[in-house]
Amino acid sequence: MPNPVVHWEVLGKDGKRLQSFYTQLFNWEINADNPMQYGLVDTHTRKGINGGIGPAPEGPRVVIYVEVKDLAGYLKKVEKLGGKTVMPPTDIPNMVTFALFSDPEGNVVGLVSLEVPGPGPTQG
Repeated sequence: MPNPVVHWEVLGKDGKRLQSFYTQLFNWEINADNPMQYGLVDTHTRKGINGGIGPAPEGPRVVIYVEVKDLAGYLKKVEKLGGKTVMPPTDIPNMVTFALFSDPEGNVVGLVSLEVPGPGPTQG
């Protein structure tokens, strides 16, 4: 499969509450020890894919992320096919570059490049 689903996330206004809910429901280990309080989910299985659960001030949504090599190129293709760019390519330094789009029905889907971007600007 050339473009696999590689991540998912469940977001809402109360990220801690969602993290607690899914931990209790499925016994998932969720590590939210980071400044964004974004919980990385580890199911400790070799099946499926892990994801994330965290806060989103704009409200609840569930997003799947598809791996692609050319984020900008895929966003152009999205627009040509009747979708819309929701978030342009965005770097999280030393982690990932991602973008969001909506399909013609309004579903939000993520694109991710797993080529790790370099560190952010240095402070001097």
